[in-house]
Order: sequence, then structure tokens, then C-alpha cells
Amino acid sequence: MDIKDLKKAGLNKADKITIKKIEVEDKKKGREIEVEEISIKRNIEKKSKSKFKKYWGKFWFLLWKDNSMKGWAFSIIFLFVFIKLIFFPGMSLITGTTLPLAIVESCSMYHNGIILHNYDAWWEKHESKYENFELDKESFKDFKLNNGFDKGDILFIIGTKPENLKIGDIIIFNGGQRNPIIHRIIKIKNTDGKYVFSTIGDNNNQQLGIEQEISEDQIIGKAVFKIAPYLGWGKLIFFEAQKSKSERGFCGEN
Repeated sequence: MDIKDLKKAGLNKADKITIKKIEVEDKKKGREIEVEEISIKRNIEKKSKSKFKKYWGKFWFLLWKDNSMKGWAFSIIFLFVFIKLIFFPGMSLITGTTLPLAIVESCSMYHNGIILHNYDAWWEKHESKYENFELDKESFKDFKLNNGFDKGDILFIIGTKPENLKIGDIIIFNGGQRNPIIHRIIKIKNTDGKYVFSTIGDNNNQQLGIEQEISEDQIIGKAVFKIAPYLGWGKLIFFEAQKSKSERGFCGEN
């Protein structure tokens, strides 16, 4: 930092007087001048830190402690911007998928008594539909999320390569509908190095036409675990009225 830089740094009157004294010093006293410059530079850094703390304090108060309408409005806008522009892009980068968190919007994967799940009773009711896919009771029991999930649950999704998927995994894929579909893989075909998947909802009596042949390009990711049961209802409640009567409300087992 030279004299010109110091002058541009927003110094107070005392600092400017000190710089003036430096300028008229004998050039032979270069070391003394250098010490003066270092001292002034440190003062500038302290003032910069002080300004930062001041503005940070105001920001923090407005974000978390200000209970006025202004404070609430600022907090809501900040959280929206943070989630939209920082949190989700960051999660997408880490997980390798465009949809790292998914809200379950239907009952197609519901199991009766999810919290107190009776696997034997559930399998007895649904066994016949899995016979066609050569899946037995013990095989299904080893699948992840084998007790399904409920409407409003939030799932953690990761990106995955097609060759890493296996029967029993739950995938989220584009089926040409308004929202992606989250169902369990029950069949995998590999033709000339290209994978084609077939899924079914645990609570559906039969396959949908759009899930009998799912290409690699349709897959968004794989469900790993349930993050928050029912928390997604905070969003779903606003869209329930737009659904058909059969799709509204809480789930029941088919």
C-alpha cells in the first residue's frame, strides 16, 4: 500500500495529517516512513472490521430479533432467496439430482399402519400382485423402505447411475404427468447396454401404463430414506382442493 492508496481509503482528518507528514519526510528515512504506513494500514483494517461488525449486527437483528412487520417481511424474503438460490442448488450439487428433496403427494406407496406396521398382514393382502413379478415375501422384506411411506412425507433423493439400481429400489421418474412419480422397481431389462425399468406402487393393485417401461433418461433419482414424516402437508394442503375426491385427504390401504 503506497501513499495514494492510503489517501483513497476513507481516512479521517488525523490520518490525512499523518500522511502529509510522511510525504514531507526526508527520503533517506525510508524505514521510518514504512513504519508509519504500516501503522496507518492497520488502523484502516480495524475501521473496516468495525464497519463490518456494525452492518452484520444490523442484519442479524433484522433477520432474527426484529418482531416488527419490517423484520418479518425481511426474514421471509431472505429465507425464500436462501432456499431458492443457495440451499437447493447446493443440495443438487451434493446429491447429483435436480430434486434432492421430494414430497410424497399420493397414497400409491402407503402401507396400513406405517408407524406400527404389520408386515405379515400387509404381504398377505398384496402377495398376489407380486407373484407375476417373481417376488416373494422374504425378498420384499429385504428391500429398503419396505413399509412404504405416507402422503406428506419428505424423502431424501440422490442421483444414481442406471447400472447401480436394483429390484426393490424406489426411484423417482418423469412419467409425463404434472409431477414425478415415486414407485418401487420390480423389473429391470438390459438391452444393448441400455436399461429399462418397470415399477409399481406398493399400494396400487396394478401397474400404470407409463411405468411399465421407464428409460434411463426418465429417472431423476433414488429415494434413500424418509427425512420428515407428514411435514410436506404444509405445502400439500394448498393443493388438495384441486385434486379429485378419490385423491384428497389421508391415505387408506387398497
